Amino acid sequence: MLTVKAPAKLNLTLEVLRKRPDGYHEIKSVFQTLDLCDTLRLETGNSVTFQCDMPGWSAEKSLVTRAIDLLKKVTGCSRGVTVTIEKCLPLMYGLGGDSSDAAALLCGLNKFWKLELSIDKLQELAAQLGSDVSFFIRGGTALAEGRGEMLTPLPPLPKMWVVLVIPEIPGKPGKTGRMYAALKPGHFTDGRITDKLISALHNNDFNSSMLFNTFENIAFDSYSGLSDYKERLIKLGALQVHLAGSGPTLFTMFEGKSQAEDLYARCKSREMQAYLASTGFKRIPVRKPARIIWHS
Repeated sequence: MLTVKAPAKLNLTLEVLRKRPDGYHEIKSVFQTLDLCDTLRLETGNSVTFQCDMPGWSAEKSLVTRAIDLLKKVTGCSRGVTVTIEKCLPLMYGLGGDSSDAAALLCGLNKFWKLELSIDKLQELAAQLGSDVSFFIRGGTALAEGRGEMLTPLPPLPKMWVVLVIPEIPGKPGKTGRMYAALKPGHFTDGRITDKLISALHNNDFNSSMLFNTFENIAFDSYSGLSDYKERLIKLGALQVHLAGSGPTLFTMFEGKSQAEDLYARCKSREMQAYLASTGFKRIPVRKPARIIWHS
């Protein structure tokens, strides 16, 4: 049996620069993995089968099925596998859980089936599934540009502690597209917010006041009740509350573990679905920083 972790992702910044002629949006964003993870267990099987402990999860609707199909097509491998997924990351809540599962499965099967594909090749395949999938092959801290498919490894974020709250707001398919469609030109920025954060990473001068997500301009109107969760978190001691990706997950970040633990405990005592995590997860060490561009 082989066990593989699939981490959550935060956008430390998420700037939308413009709408492109191809209908997509040009973004500039800093991605960061957390040590809050799904767990995938791979075991020998005669065919490809999936088991998952999350009610309503469907292999047919997940990127994991496409990941296996793509890997078999490219390598010609016909072996089977039984994949058991222990879900920690909620689906469609802005944490990248399905993309991360797909990336973890590509990496895991590369070892389990002894395919010996390079990390670069795995990242190329992942990009065919989605830009987030490509990021999760390595994890850590990275700049994402274009539609999110242009990735540049960055100096690691100093270890921070994160409290995440999952609101009782249903995650809906297609929400990210709807959020992009709701943005107005006044919500577009020029990338300098992200540039400032990147400079801080290079100079070891990061602080959580640099976080930014343009979807916060519309999320609290788009998600009914989300403002109430933000106000509750502030009353419980969160200094700043941010949206994770396209939402509706909210999070706040601390330098000290004890402060994060205190807020997490207060959230749990009020029966909020909360998680405590840190920024310590990285799948593949990057020895030389270089832009990585894969075209799907």
